Amino acid sequence: MRINHFLLLFLFFSLSISVSAQKKKKSKVEPGITYDEKLYNGMSWRNIGPFRGGRSVTSSGVVGDPMTYYFGSVGGGVWKTEDAGHNWKNISDGFFNSTSIGAITVSESDPNVIYVGTGEAPIRGVMTSHGDGVYKSTDAGKTWNHIGLDGTSQISEIRVHPKNPDIIYVAAQGSPYAPTEERGVFRSMDGGDTWKKVHYVDANSGVSNLSMDMKNPRILYAAFWDHQRKPWFIRSGGEGSSIRSFPD
Repeated sequence: MRINHFLLLFLFFSLSISVSAQKKKKSKVEPGITYDEKLYNGMSWRNIGPFRGGRSVTSSGVVGDPMTYYFGSVGGGVWKTEDAGHNWKNISDGFFNSTSIGAITVSESDPNVIYVGTGEAPIRGVMTSHGDGVYKSTDAGKTWNHIGLDGTSQISEIRVHPKNPDIIYVAAQGSPYAPTEERGVFRSMDGGDTWKKVHYVDANSGVSNLSMDMKNPRILYAAFWDHQRKPWFIRSGGEGSSIRSFPD
C-alpha cells in the first residue's frame, strides 16, 4: 500500500510540474494575429468584374491599402477599383495610345506613382496586340504621361525599387514577328526620363518575366524566351557540337 501511495504522490507532483511548465511556455509566446478559421471555410474565388473587360495578364494592389487595385486588359486599357472590386473605372482612356496592357506596377514607397507597360506579352497563335512603350502616373491614375520605350512592342513586367520610385526596370519581350534590338531589360534611374538597356541576349530573345529579390533590390532575375522557333537536327546521337540549329 505504501508503494501505491508513493506512486500516486509521484504522479501528482509530475503532473503539476508538467502543467506549470506548459503555462510558462505558453506565456512566453508573443501575441499574434488570430482568427477563427471556421469564418473562412465557405469562401471561394469569384469574378468581381468588370464583366466586359476582356482577358487580363496583369494586376497590382497597393501596399497598405487593401481596397485599391489596378488591372490591365489586353484590349481595354487600365482599370481601377477603390472598393475591393465592387466598382471599376477605366482610367487610361484619353491618355493612352494603346489599349493593350502587359504590365502594371504601383510603387511601394509612393502609391501615387504607377508604371504601365503596354503590349500583351503572352504570345498567342491567333492574335497578339502590340503596345507603344511605358506610361506613368504620379497622381494614382488620374493623369498619365508617356515616358518612352516606344519600340518595345510587348512588355511582360515592370519592377520598381521598393524605396525609390524613380528606379525602374522594364522587361521587354519585343516584337513577336521579326528580330529587333528593342528587347531585354531596360533601366531608368530618373523616373523614366532616360533609359539604358542593361541586359540583352540577341535580337530574337525577349524577356518573358522579371523578378526582384525581396531582400536585395540590386539582385534581379530575368527569364528569356526565343521568338524565332527554328527546326533543329542532331548528328552522332546528340554528342557535343553536333547539335545545331538549321539553318545556322
